[in-house]
Amino acid sequence: MTSKIKSVAIIGAGAAGAMAAAAFKAENYYERIRVFERRESAGGSWIYDADPRPHPPLQPGKLARDIDPPLEIPDGDLKTPREVPPNQQERYSQTPVYNDLTTNVPHIAMSFSDRLFAYGPFPPHYIPRQYIENYFSHHKTDQFLVLNTTLEDLTKLPPAQKGGLERWKLTLRKYDALRHLDIWWEEEFDAVIIATGHYSVPYVPYVKGLPEYIAKYPNRVIHSKPYRSPHIYTSKRVLVIGNSASGHDVAAELVTTVQLPLYQSRRSPSRWDGDSPPPGIEWKPIIQEYIPSTGRILFADGSSLDDIDTVIYCTGYQVSFPFWKPAKNNGRELWDEKEKKLVKSYWHTFFQDLPTLAIIGLPRTLTFRSFEYQAIALARLWSARNQVDLPPLAEQEKWEAERLEKQKSEGKKFHDIPWDDGETIAWLEGLFRIAGLGTLKGDGRIPPVLGKDLIWALEHLRKYPEPKRGNTEGKGAVEAGSGEGFEEEGKDEGEWVVVERRKKDSLAFI
Repeated sequence: MTSKIKSVAIIGAGAAGAMAAAAFKAENYYERIRVFERRESAGGSWIYDADPRPHPPLQPGKLARDIDPPLEIPDGDLKTPREVPPNQQERYSQTPVYNDLTTNVPHIAMSFSDRLFAYGPFPPHYIPRQYIENYFSHHKTDQFLVLNTTLEDLTKLPPAQKGGLERWKLTLRKYDALRHLDIWWEEEFDAVIIATGHYSVPYVPYVKGLPEYIAKYPNRVIHSKPYRSPHIYTSKRVLVIGNSASGHDVAAELVTTVQLPLYQSRRSPSRWDGDSPPPGIEWKPIIQEYIPSTGRILFADGSSLDDIDTVIYCTGYQVSFPFWKPAKNNGRELWDEKEKKLVKSYWHTFFQDLPTLAIIGLPRTLTFRSFEYQAIALARLWSARNQVDLPPLAEQEKWEAERLEKQKSEGKKFHDIPWDDGETIAWLEGLFRIAGLGTLKGDGRIPPVLGKDLIWALEHLRKYPEPKRGNTEGKGAVEAGSGEGFEEEGKDEGEWVVVERRKKDSLAFI
């Protein structure tokens, strides 16, 4: 790099932001580090909102850019802070944490290498939240925090000197809770790390008749994001859509309170499904159509349901970067909605054409521990203390093109990194090589080793039993050749399971 990076803005104070702050501080090189967090405290997606305020109506099939559009920035010069009435637009800042949520990754992998969770292996949601908040304090990086502050615009600036690197202008909005107003201002940084997570904007697929159904029956159809407890659904007829991690958790809770059976719509069997549904649950195929005039719900097998009180979509989230406006950045997009991937990225962390912009925490893989490798590699690279340079642009472009082709051919998402085929270790190894060692005087963090205890936990500990299942005919069976069949034999430890044998990827549940 032809010019020095001395100031770094980190967007988000969740686990990725906490590790980024610690890694950059450890370099003892950067002159200004700031962590901008839109919530009132650090903790990210693990902050618990006991009262999920009413969300706006769902928008089936709509993209994040339409659901979570950018705010209009006040006119005029914002180099001097400006006070305006508070924003009223939904910003999807509340989290999807429900009352009894626990982690689904063993705590040894959910912890950074220098501090373990208070206990495990699958602690309740307040343990990771406390852990993240305390991590800032432990490393004295809480001094970098700027809370209640949202990044509303990120614009690339020309280099400060000929042949130098681009810089960044951040337009920020801070909510003053005491005076109930917004304060807008601008700051400039040499480099920016996006650590905003991707569990904010709910995704609900389009189904024929669903928009009209939502309009006719307000509050009947919800996303799992505001779900908190099964008790408010006592004696109600409920249909759950989806059977991945959140769908499994929500269904397991609701079956204790709702009018039985609890209906669960599945596209395909999950890793927790056996050959038949658990007691109290009736499986249904995907929904074919909603009939607003009668309230009937039609399924792909020709069956139907009437008089459903609540439909809960457990269908995940969309990646959203409302602060990125292509019109202000030479038409460059940051996220490819069609391919569901970053545009012009390398190694799930860097940008090919934007060397002073990076992202931490996007891949669905080893969670907290993988953030550590990304953050250390970036801290070393931007301080010019890295051991290995990024490859030439042509190689980065080749990596992106080949990965896109491979993942599409295998029906996988671009940023999903499986564990069992060695891809996760290869990815971390690449970051490890970039970072190298710290300085002789002790500046900089060293990427951690993947210990045998961590690897054992990932491959053998499960939050839920995973039933033995074969490719048999009948309701709930796995189709031959689908790749979904597996057998697992394990030892029940009460609230979690030790698995002795597995056939599905160890991180498939993330």
